[in-house]
Amino acid sequence: MLTNDVLDRWDRDNFFHPSTHLAQHARGETPSRIVTGGKGVFIEDRDGNRLLDAFAGLYCVNVGYGRSEIAEAIADQAKELAYYHAYVGHGTEASITLAKMVLERAPKGMSKVYFGLGGSDANETNIKLVWYYNNILGRPNKKKIISRWRGYHGSGLVTGSLTGLKVFHDKFDLPVERVIHTQAPYYYRRDDRTMSEAEFVAHCADELEALIAREGAETIAGFIGEPVLGTGGIVPPPAGYWAAIQNVLKKHDILLIADEVVTGFGRLGSMFGSDHYGIEPDIITIAKGLTSAYAPLSGSIIGDRVWKVLEQGTDENGPIGHGWTYSAHPIGAAAGVANLKLIDSLGLLQNARETGAWLNTAMKEALGEHAHVGEVRGEGMLCAVEFVEDREERRFFDPAAKVGPSIAAALLKRGVIARAMPQGDILGFAPPMCLSKAEADEVVGKTAEAVKDVLG
Repeated sequence: MLTNDVLDRWDRDNFFHPSTHLAQHARGETPSRIVTGGKGVFIEDRDGNRLLDAFAGLYCVNVGYGRSEIAEAIADQAKELAYYHAYVGHGTEASITLAKMVLERAPKGMSKVYFGLGGSDANETNIKLVWYYNNILGRPNKKKIISRWRGYHGSGLVTGSLTGLKVFHDKFDLPVERVIHTQAPYYYRRDDRTMSEAEFVAHCADELEALIAREGAETIAGFIGEPVLGTGGIVPPPAGYWAAIQNVLKKHDILLIADEVVTGFGRLGSMFGSDHYGIEPDIITIAKGLTSAYAPLSGSIIGDRVWKVLEQGTDENGPIGHGWTYSAHPIGAAAGVANLKLIDSLGLLQNARETGAWLNTAMKEALGEHAHVGEVRGEGMLCAVEFVEDREERRFFDPAAKVGPSIAAALLKRGVIARAMPQGDILGFAPPMCLSKAEADEVVGKTAEAVKDVLG
């Protein structure tokens, strides 16, 4: 860092960065990166570094950087109408068109789309609607929400509570009441290593059943889960997991919220993770892939049976008391329309499926037998490598050793961005869905070099 670097000083003196060691950053003890541009799967910073972004920002730049089609759609919308609200029946061509496009791609049984700005506010909306739903049905005590440990659903008050990761709870007085957690479908980290995958699935379902019995089914309103655990370690579910969980939920009349912020719009090689795993949700959360992060936008896709009760509620009580100033913002909606068109025209679902499989296969071949690699896993354009001190005994490294962050740093020095995931030494990959096989090979090759640097 240059001592006369004004922009860097402004950054450290004025900018509150999320998920950052605030004191170290303010003191200048940790590096900052000021990003200036991007094209395809690469970003550039002001120092001239060109980096392959193998995490697509935060799993979100699905169509890749520098797509002029989306930029032009945003500019055209801003020139025509930069903003109007969506309250009391107002809409814009972009927001109405995008709602139709989303429902055309959504799993069967979905009725309407409510638009917000980010995944956290979408899940706040979802929980409010679940509570409203049960009040309209005359079930005022059916309000608790079950989430999973290691799940990620946002960092607000309710959504941070739903998130099952320690750093999002500590010192924030979370989780709030009404939010409870159950077993994560994380087969590699099962307590009983003698369990087969089928036995572990049965165990997860039994744990859920036992939790419902303890709390009382009459108090449980909903269950929220990502089709694939994301920030909790990029963990695809074991075979049969979602069928087993849904059997329990249906038995006790518990609504299912599928959080598809990461998996929606193609990352698994399917339009939605719900279709990929046979999930039949009542509400679907969408965000990142909706606009490929070219503009902020999220959504709650509301299923038929929930929508009918919402309509009943407004007939009985008047207009629903929920909304954001920026709900269905026309600039975000215009970006969403252009983005979904690009996903189709560029064949990105097929590429996520095929190149994602290539990436995962190559990563397993390169690192699957390494003495300090416990597991290489993934699905579609998602991949993770989990590092252990002892492979045979499945003994994990001391977190203080920061093995995962060290490998991520070594990889960054080689020009590739991956993410050190929380609560474990796990290196995560979620590249733009336009990644080529040659670029996937570059990611794998440089990852192997970084692992060799740190672990031998």
